[in-house]
Amino acid sequence: MKADHFDPRVDAYINKSAAFAQPILEHLREVVHKALPDIEESIKWSMPFFTYKGQMFGNIAGFKQHCSFGLFGGAMKAWFKEQGIDSEGMGSLGKITSVKDLPANKVLIGYCKQAAKFIDDGTKTMTRPKKAARPAPETPAELAAALKKNKAAQKVWSDFSPSCQREYVDWITEAKREETKQKRVAQAVEQIAEGKQRNWKYQNC
Repeated sequence: MKADHFDPRVDAYINKSAAFAQPILEHLREVVHKALPDIEESIKWSMPFFTYKGQMFGNIAGFKQHCSFGLFGGAMKAWFKEQGIDSEGMGSLGKITSVKDLPANKVLIGYCKQAAKFIDDGTKTMTRPKKAARPAPETPAELAAALKKNKAAQKVWSDFSPSCQREYVDWITEAKREETKQKRVAQAVEQIAEGKQRNWKYQNC
């Protein structure tokens, strides 16, 4: 096992864990490194995590009365299910209260190698959900009326992205006085007709 693949923060985590948890966490850590000598360690969300080829691989964690061991990814979850192993609960192997609760080392190593194979084959273990695009803002009545009177501005406005439109809408609706709002509407239409966004001096739509 390569020393540079061990994170001293994981040592600190294990040392601070409950007495019953320490041998479990040490054992799981040793098995993971034995299965995959190039696995990388880190601390994420205050727990030890493993990374394999840039992908989140799994984690170990110690709690007040049990430990957990998780191998990540939908493919691995489905594989466990095919093996008749319930990975729906805590981690992939449920609540672990003793080293005796764990499968034999050969079996654990097999689990790790299977998880690694999925990654080797191109499976992504974790993907960030895409943020839904915010819809175009509702055009204030004063601005809508002014745009109707200026065809050039109206066309540019319709071509603006929702974020560009929102900058103008927010600027206008934030005006506390009616007089200020009307001035902003007039200025907005003038700039829009020229193809300029609200902060045109600093960025482009």
